[in-house]
Amino acid sequence: MRILLVEDESRVAGFIAKGLREQSYAVDIARDGEQALYHAAVNEYDLVILDVMLPIKDGHSVCRELRASGFRTPILMLTARDAVDDRVAGLDSGADDYLTKPFDFKELLARLRALLRRSASIRPRVARMADLTLDTASHAVTRAGKSLSLTAKEYALLEFLVLNEGRVVGREQIAQHVWDESFDPFSNVIDVYVKRLRDKLDTGYGTRLIHTRRGEGYIMTPQPGAGDE
Repeated sequence: MRILLVEDESRVAGFIAKGLREQSYAVDIARDGEQALYHAAVNEYDLVILDVMLPIKDGHSVCRELRASGFRTPILMLTARDAVDDRVAGLDSGADDYLTKPFDFKELLARLRALLRRSASIRPRVARMADLTLDTASHAVTRAGKSLSLTAKEYALLEFLVLNEGRVVGREQIAQHVWDESFDPFSNVIDVYVKRLRDKLDTGYGTRLIHTRRGEGYIMTPQPGAGDE
């Protein structure tokens, strides 16, 4: 899942981004309202965390402009203000949820999971495919009852493939959802991570789950003959 974090305080932005990346989210950071609108226009996000007090354009203005443009991605607003009128203003501007600073990071993660479950692309608590099981909250992965050890980025890639089971996903789609703006489109990093996943998921098992479609991308399915290799 790729998140746009709009926060002008460097310390706060760094803390939130670090925690989210440790939970396998890809994170882009915008420092003001204009940057936020630009990022949202050129990238595809699964969720936006939007601070209210921002330079150039405040969070309420950014939220209204995004919604007016047809932007339907869930938005979680952050603010240091705890007055009812402030919360109402945030929700009326188009936000889906509201969290007051300071907050416990575990609560932020819970709010994000709830918003993702309510979004158009349903993210189940437990995802299953053949004998593979993913717990999307704890990030525990098992195949045929055996626990698999994955890095945060390996897990993020696997979750994206599983949630798109039976569909061919190209490298551009994978980069949009699993990596952030620092991703180099000319690198072979996606192929490297797919190979790592294959080594951990498919080696030693009778059914291959990750298949390649040359010139198109990858497809996750237990069906034999789904790819070129």
